[in-house]
Amino acid sequence: MTTIAFIGLGIMGSPMAVHLQKAGFDVIGINRTPEKTAALVEAGGRAAGSIAEAVPDADIVALMVPDSPDVVQVLREDGVLDHARPGTLVIDFSSIRPDIAAELAAEAEEKGLRMLDAPVSGGEPGAINATLSIMVGGAAADFEAAADVFAAVGKTIVHVGPSGAGQTVKAANQLIVAVNMEALAEAIVFLEAYGVDLPAAVEVLGGGLAGSAVLNQKAGKMLDRNFDPGFRIDLHHKDLGIVTAAAREAGVAVPAGALAAQLMGSARANGDGGLDHSGLYRGVARLSGIHHER
Repeated sequence: MTTIAFIGLGIMGSPMAVHLQKAGFDVIGINRTPEKTAALVEAGGRAAGSIAEAVPDADIVALMVPDSPDVVQVLREDGVLDHARPGTLVIDFSSIRPDIAAELAAEAEEKGLRMLDAPVSGGEPGAINATLSIMVGGAAADFEAAADVFAAVGKTIVHVGPSGAGQTVKAANQLIVAVNMEALAEAIVFLEAYGVDLPAAVEVLGGGLAGSAVLNQKAGKMLDRNFDPGFRIDLHHKDLGIVTAAAREAGVAVPAGALAAQLMGSARANGDGGLDHSGLYRGVARLSGIHHER
């Protein structure tokens, strides 16, 4: 049985680890908040108190943590690079800077480890339903070796290039989602101002060229004012920082992305960082002089 040490059991990581356990892997979960290992243990997995405890016995180490510094800490500071056996496959499902991903992959290789950057899209529903889209950077042979892992948690799984490429594609994904989300929020505030039958309007919009996964998954949350986090504004704000920095580095213009980044930043400044990113609706409402209770 293949043993996976899964580091980071939050909104996304916990259901992913459970799916891996149910798929026949032996999963050891590690989380800063130990109680978040409960769902994995209930599914038959195990909990460990530290990376040093879990990683030496693992064939695969999977990460799902919030940001680049978290990945660096998990790998470097008495972390995975120090405790994993040579030949171990490290799969980073986190969304981080492409340059950091490539740098860490090179360090892993020096230690005799193999590493893939494999950020995901689909949010909490995708994690729960094992329908995530996974964009993978790294060696083709390592991608093939991880096929069963990816199949247990995702639906659309594509090798997009060398180390760092997965993170570059994820940045593009987050650019598209943010601009789409803002447009949907503006459309709903606009429709509300005219007293339109909103569910009917959303239905017909979803059937035409305006239809999108964002509309399908997030319009209902905006209509219900239910912004329980599936993917927090704080995290999307971080991702748009990656987008704008990487775009500047490449010398390309992302004007709509830059605007979305500012609006996401405004949402955080107004106390909405912990809400689902569909909470951008609240920012459009504020700009329109409409204030909803949280």
